[in-house]
Amino acid sequence: QVQLVESGGGLVQAGGSLRLSCAASGRTLSSYSMAWFRRAPGKERELAAGITRSGYGTYYADSVKGRFTISRDNAKITLYLEMNSLKPEDTAVYYCAARGGSIWALMEQSYDYWGQGTQVTVSS
Repeated sequence: QVQLVESGGGLVQAGGSLRLSCAASGRTLSSYSMAWFRRAPGKERELAAGITRSGYGTYYADSVKGRFTISRDNAKITLYLEMNSLKPEDTAVYYCAARGGSIWALMEQSYDYWGQGTQVTVSS
């Protein structure tokens, strides 16, 4: 069993930065690929960024590419999302997720474990 807890969300102005963290307990995260999903108001939850078991392969949605960076520290069993040049359209609840496969998946039902979410609000 894996438990995931997100932190680092908050209110920032457009152009600012935030760093989200996802702390894990239970099984080592080296056995899982991981991802950050987000759900904006009135929209479906979408995959924002994903990372392979190894940490060397990453995926970014077009909307965040070049601004967000996903990384993992398996020794600390922690997942990160560095968000720069934030825009109001980045406002969403951000969720940490993990799955047993070696690579991220686009569909949320492919993930085995989820955090509770952390709110990110970007003001203009």
